[in-house]
Amino acid sequence: MTATSDARHTESKAVQNTDSPSGENPRWRDRKRYLWPLGLLIPLSPFISWFLVDNLRLGLFWATGAWLLVIVIPIIDMLAGEDGESPPDDAIPRLQKDRYYRWCTYAFLPLQYAGLVFACWCWINAPMGIAEKIAMSFTVGVVAGVGINAAHELGHKSEKSEQWLAKVALAQSLYGHFYVEHNFGHHVRVATPQDPASSRFGESFWRFLPRSVFGGLRSAWRIESARLQRKGKRTWSFENNILNAWAMSVVLFATLIGIFGWEVAPWLLLQAVAGFTFLEAANYLEHYGLLRGKRADGSYVRASPADSWNSDHVVSNLFLYQLQRHSDHHANPKLRYQSLRSAAEAPQLPAGYAVMIVIAWIPPLWRRVMDQRLLDYYDGDTERINVG
Repeated sequence: MTATSDARHTESKAVQNTDSPSGENPRWRDRKRYLWPLGLLIPLSPFISWFLVDNLRLGLFWATGAWLLVIVIPIIDMLAGEDGESPPDDAIPRLQKDRYYRWCTYAFLPLQYAGLVFACWCWINAPMGIAEKIAMSFTVGVVAGVGINAAHELGHKSEKSEQWLAKVALAQSLYGHFYVEHNFGHHVRVATPQDPASSRFGESFWRFLPRSVFGGLRSAWRIESARLQRKGKRTWSFENNILNAWAMSVVLFATLIGIFGWEVAPWLLLQAVAGFTFLEAANYLEHYGLLRGKRADGSYVRASPADSWNSDHVVSNLFLYQLQRHSDHHANPKLRYQSLRSAAEAPQLPAGYAVMIVIAWIPPLWRRVMDQRLLDYYDGDTERINVG
């Protein structure tokens, strides 16, 4: 038995013995089962913004989505602490088949687009100044960013319907190429210098951002072009997963501009940029400085939990479909979010994603928090670090 599987076996026994002092194998229950819909507060944030502004007469509440991400969730996350519970191996087949969890992600999409339409109405009809329209753009941008995370969850699945829903979720942020690059680029090259979405030791978020955005776009196009050529198909066709995903964005934006007028166009672009910036902030912290080992022939070993930063902070996980259990996700990418386990053997972030994203925006603070933690994980051996 490997160290990884041994740790999971021990963890599973610990969870089981907690529920059953006699040592029997009880039917494990997800204690967070009915808390997962809390994540739907994010796509509802444009409506919450309007309600707060209408009743409290304070324009700063147009940025409610941003306040949720950078203030409210981090505070609750620190108070709630870590989860400490993972599903045992024998519960995973049942969790994988439980469609309740799928509907928790499916429900995100109609609320996501209802909020976007409502934001367009507000930009045109609500008494808002320029600063308030920008604030609303960031609220909707947070929804778009978490929408990319919903697309991340859906896009990994083998069902065609869920793959198309992933593209629908990406349309708001103009990030349709993520569907190709993440699944067939990032997961292949993760924690290597060749991966644009794996940040390097000493690289600030603001240097990483353009490298990941444009590098991911170039990589996605090469991957999809090669796939179509192998099948004898034309690159410029509707079978191109990048082009058909981008077409959804064109139709969406054209429809909204046609209904509400060109006045909404700059705010639609701003919220899209905000959305993929939030996503790239998560990318930045997920693999900072980590480097996969190599075999004797120079090829990289298979991705393991050691190649992703892990965080088991319960509140952020509820809002992000357990994206923070990223170590298990890369080791087992087909597992649905409810089945992911916290990897004790992986490098551990000191806080949840909501806190760490804010820290990432301040490079000196990020390096103070993370650099020594990374060096300690590798016992000070810089040869084992992905250095920029």
